[in-house]
Amino acid sequence: IILKMGKVCAVFGGSRGIGKAVAELLAQKGCRLAIIARNLDVAQTTARNLGAGHLALSCDVSSEKEVQKAFEEMQKNLGPINYLVNAAGINRDGLLLRTKSEDMIAQIHTNLLGTMLTCKAAVKVMIQQQGGAIVNIGNIVGLKGNSGQSVYSATKAGLVGFSRSLAKEVAKKQIRVNVVAPGFIRTEMTAHLEEDQLKKAILLGRFGEPHEVAQAVVFLLESPYVTGSILVVDGGLQLM
Repeated sequence: IILKMGKVCAVFGGSRGIGKAVAELLAQKGCRLAIIARNLDVAQTTARNLGAGHLALSCDVSSEKEVQKAFEEMQKNLGPINYLVNAAGINRDGLLLRTKSEDMIAQIHTNLLGTMLTCKAAVKVMIQQQGGAIVNIGNIVGLKGNSGQSVYSATKAGLVGFSRSLAKEVAKKQIRVNVVAPGFIRTEMTAHLEEDQLKKAILLGRFGEPHEVAQAVVFLLESPYVTGSILVVDGGLQLM
């Protein structure tokens, strides 16, 4: 039985890091969540910790079949989707000359193609619902570039062009599309970085926390007059 309460929100990459922080904040606000990740066990643990009534799904976002299946499961168990957050991402840093083509393809497939596929599936449902909101998690390197991250930066820059164009396509259907571009955030993805060195380049003098990015994501999901926008959450990194 589908309970008529709270908005239904899909968080891809919702089992850890920024995605998990977004899921926690939305759950507090009464949303019903689908936590979607490649690792089902981790997704189930995250969903359970949010309380009752949430869904955990396993999905490789680079596979259109798996994405479609995930959306069918959500529709069946939670009802039509109102919010979509794309936080699934991988990075394989390295100088371009040392980067294998399969590592390039893996990043493009997960970070860029995956977001395109989930947005395509979500927009279909949102058009029937007469509205919805999408937030794609980019990165500040997608705007300013970074040595050793050319491929990752390209995927995140691609999200910006994609999201702005999609915002124009779906605005008439009352669907909004925005991007959050975080800087250095304390997650598993940044655990290997030299924090003491890097924080000198950040105006606020520290790495961000996942929940601080989550606030920005939820702000964009809930702001009825914001679309096609890129919200930078980087502690002033881009100004230095």
